[in-house]
Amino acid sequence: MDTPASVGASLLSQPKRTSFYLTIFVATIGNALEWFDILIYGFFATTIAKTFFPASSPAVSLLVTLGTFGISYLVRPIGALALGSYADRHGRKASMLVSIMMMMVGTLTIAVMPGYASIGMAAPIAVLAARLLQGFSAGGEFGSTTAFLVEQAPHRSGFMASFQFASQGLSYLLAAAFGAVLTSTLDTASMESWGWRVPFFFGILIGPIGLYLRRQMQEEHNVHNLDRSPVARTPVRTVLAQQKLRMLLSIGVLAVSTGTSYVILYIPTYAVKQLHMPANFGFTATVLTGAILMFVPPFIGLLSDRVGRIRLMAASGVIFTLSIYPVFAALIRHPNLGALMAMMAWIGLLKAVYFGALPALMADAFPKETRATGMAVSYNIGVTVFGGFAPLIVDSLIQLTGNKLSPALYLAFLGALSLVALWKCKTALRLR
Repeated sequence: MDTPASVGASLLSQPKRTSFYLTIFVATIGNALEWFDILIYGFFATTIAKTFFPASSPAVSLLVTLGTFGISYLVRPIGALALGSYADRHGRKASMLVSIMMMMVGTLTIAVMPGYASIGMAAPIAVLAARLLQGFSAGGEFGSTTAFLVEQAPHRSGFMASFQFASQGLSYLLAAAFGAVLTSTLDTASMESWGWRVPFFFGILIGPIGLYLRRQMQEEHNVHNLDRSPVARTPVRTVLAQQKLRMLLSIGVLAVSTGTSYVILYIPTYAVKQLHMPANFGFTATVLTGAILMFVPPFIGLLSDRVGRIRLMAASGVIFTLSIYPVFAALIRHPNLGALMAMMAWIGLLKAVYFGALPALMADAFPKETRATGMAVSYNIGVTVFGGFAPLIVDSLIQLTGNKLSPALYLAFLGALSLVALWKCKTALRLR
C-alpha cells in the first residue's frame, strides 16, 4: 500500500501538464517540418517539374521530378547512421538540433532558387543538392525524436511515440490545405511563377521556432547519464553486427505504413493525371486524410499501452491489405470528389490505427543504448526502399502497363509483407 509520502513523491516527480505537452511539441516540430517539406515537394511535383526539370514530354518531366524526389532518399540511411549514432553517443537533443538546422537550409535553398529558364542546369542541380541535404537531415530525425519521446515517459511509451506520427498528420493537413487554397485561387501562370514557393517560405518560418524551443528543452538521456559501455560507444557497429534481425523486422513492419504515406502524397497528381479531376480535388481529399492522421494516432498509442501494439497493427494491416484494391477500383469507376474523399478517409483511418502504435513497437525492438541508431537506420532504409520511390514506382507502372490500379497492387504487396514481419516480431522478438 502506498504511503502518503510515496504518493507525494510520485506526484512531485511527474511533469506538469504544460511541460508534458510542450515536450511533445518541441520533440515533434522537427518531424512536422521534415514532412511538410517532403509533402509540398510531392504535392507540387507537376509545377516543380515545369520550373526546374523541363523536358519535351510532360510525362518525362514528371518522372524526372519524382526521380529526384526519390534519389534524395538514398542519402537518408547515411544520415541515419551519422545522426543516429551521434544521438546515442552525445544525447538526443544534440542530434535533433543538427537535424532541424540542416532541414532549414535545404528548404530555404528550394524556396529561393531561380528556375531553369533563368540559370539553366544550375537550377536542377541546386534543387537536387538541397533535397540530398534534407534527406541527410531527415535520416536522423525519426530515431532521435522517437527515442527522446519514449524515454520521457517509459510507462506511456505508446502514447508518447504516437505523436511522432501524429505530427506527420499535421503536416499532411497543412500542406494539403496550402495546395487546395493555392490551386483554387491562382491561375496556372501564377502558380508556376511564384505560387508553389509560398508553402516553402512558410516551412522556413517553422524552423527557427523549432530550433529555439529545442535549445531550451531538457532530456532524460543526456551527456551526463549516457551509458559508457563498449556497446553504447559503438552503436552503429552493434546494430549492424548484432541486431540485424531487429533491424530487418523493423523495416518490414514499416513497409506498408511508409508506402501508404507516399502514395497519399502522390494522390493529388494521380487525381489530375489519371482521373482527370480538378487539381483542388486531390488536395481537398488529402486535407481530410491529414486530419485523421493527426487526431487518431494518440488514441491508438494510448490503447497500445494497454492491449499491445501488434494486435492493433495486425487487425488494421489485414483489413487494409484486403480492401485497398476494391476501394481504388470503386474510385476509378466513379471518379468524383465524394468517392475520392471516401477512399482517402478509409485509407487514412486504417493507416492511423497501424502507425499510431508503430513507433513504440520499433522503440521496443531495440535496447536503449542503440535505440536511436537502430530506429534511425531501420526507418530510413524502409522509407528509402518502400516509400521514397513509391510515387515514381506507381507512376512508372501506370505508364508501362496502363493499369490505373497499380497503386493498389503496390500497397497490397506491402501490406502482406508487413503482416509477415509483425508475426515474426511476436514470435522471434517476443514483442506484444
